[in-house]
This record gives sequence, C-alpha cells and structure tokens, in this order.
Amino acid sequence: MSTAEDTIHQEQTDIQRAERIATLAMTRGRTVAVAESLTAGQVSARLGAGRNASQWYRGAVVAYAKGVKFSVLGVSEGPVVSDLCAREMAEGVRTLLGADVGVGITGVGGPGAEEGKPAGTVHLAIARAGHVRSVEMHVPGPPEDVIAAVGTRVLDEIVRELT
Repeated sequence: MSTAEDTIHQEQTDIQRAERIATLAMTRGRTVAVAESLTAGQVSARLGAGRNASQWYRGAVVAYAKGVKFSVLGVSEGPVVSDLCAREMAEGVRTLLGADVGVGITGVGGPGAEEGKPAGTVHLAIARAGHVRSVEMHVPGPPEDVIAAVGTRVLDEIVRELT
C-alpha cells in the first residue's frame, strides 16, 4: 500500500506531467480529449487543472457503465476490458469532442476479476486522425494503486503523443 508521502509525491509529479502536456499542446496547437472508465475522471481532473486548459483541453466522457461506452462513444457491443474497447473509446471521444488527440482508458481495478481478466488488467489507447496506438498494462496492488499508476501512465502517453 502507498504511504501518504508516496501519494503526495505521485500527485506532484502528475501535476508536472499535466503542465508538460499543457506546454506541448499549446506550442503545437493540439487539443486533447479523454474517455475514462477505470480511472473515473482522475485523468480529466489532472488535465483540467493544467495551465490554460480551456485553450487545449476539450473535455472528457467518464463512461463507467458499459451502456455509456456503447451509446455515447460508439464502442462495439461486447467485452469492455479489451484493446478494441480502448481504441474505440479513444477514437469515439476524439470525434465526439472534436479533439486532435483522443485517449481511451478501460480495465479492471479490482479487487476481483471482470470479464475473465484479472484485477490490474488495463487497456489504454491514444487516437489521432488516421492512427490509433494502444498499450496493455498489468498493474499489481489494490484498486487505488492500480488507478494511480494508470493515471500516471496515461499522462506519460499523452506527453509521448504530443512530443
């Protein structure tokens, strides 16, 4: 389990990541949108706190329920703990919110398995016009540690996409 000091350090470094994203997005004239399931809006909160977010951050859809993924983001009906779901979430939110870069995050935080996938299984995807890339992660620990680790990784992936 994380200590309070580790949590504070994690939050500070995530704020620095969000500031890097803000700088890159503004410098490159790019906009970002996020579709979150597993992280339940935590990535959006970090991005929205970034400098001049109203200029580059288009917003987010927190699609925790399967039906929201299907009806709002255009995800194909079927398993949602999958690479395909993350990719469709990323492209769906990019299109829906008119962003240059869309991010999709789905997975199993735990403590138990879901859709036959063990806790800590995470799929995230980054979409831009004509290209989608994805990452599969397996993060050990309780749900709060999984969510924190995934949030940080997503911020790193957005930095990578904008660099």
